[in-house]
Amino acid sequence: MEQHGWKKYAYTFLITAVIFATAILASNYFSQKKINEIKNIESRISVDILASETQFSLLSELSCKDIGNSFLSQELAVLGDKLAYTEQNRGSDNEEVLNLKKYYSLLQIKDFLLMQKIKERCGGKTLSLIYFYSNVENDCKDCQKEGFVLTKLREDYPKLRVYSFDYNLDLSALQTLINIYNIKDEQPTLLIDDKIYYGFKSIEDIKEILPILKEIDKQKAEEEALKTKKATTTEE
Repeated sequence: MEQHGWKKYAYTFLITAVIFATAILASNYFSQKKINEIKNIESRISVDILASETQFSLLSELSCKDIGNSFLSQELAVLGDKLAYTEQNRGSDNEEVLNLKKYYSLLQIKDFLLMQKIKERCGGKTLSLIYFYSNVENDCKDCQKEGFVLTKLREDYPKLRVYSFDYNLDLSALQTLINIYNIKDEQPTLLIDDKIYYGFKSIEDIKEILPILKEIDKQKAEEEALKTKKATTTEE
């Protein structure tokens, strides 16, 4: 009877050990898989940044007629989305994430400076804004909400260039930009046409600051009305 009981406990222990070991192996597998996915995204970001930097050199040599207003805005947006995903999974204080964010911030500054040069050389207006946010916990309650607003604007107006910077990022070039425009440590902050706007701004608020967005809306509405009119005429 005692021997039978001992075997029962041995089998129970063995089954429990197998289940426990399987759970650990499965957990390690999925964790490693997620880490590999993030590393792949990091590698793609690095390649994309290198490609974009090469484009900067090429674009600076083009004539005004060959330069479009949105030649890099889409790429910058894609890079930003990839970096945001990596930051969400690794954490904002992860060393690799910080290095990627610094690299990406430099890329944005270079794009901003290039657009200023194009504006000086070719004239016209650049449709852009600079957004300063903070990732410090409880430091900026409206930053996430402002981020959603700017994402929506970027989707609705592909020509709008949105440059997003972590105000607290330890990057000398970024701090120089902050000092040049005397940006206070009060996030969220928008810099539009050399004017500073502190606090949350809705889509309508930004349209008031950038009337050209309303002009784009009006143009779209006129185009839609014309299409509808043509379609009605064709049916008749």
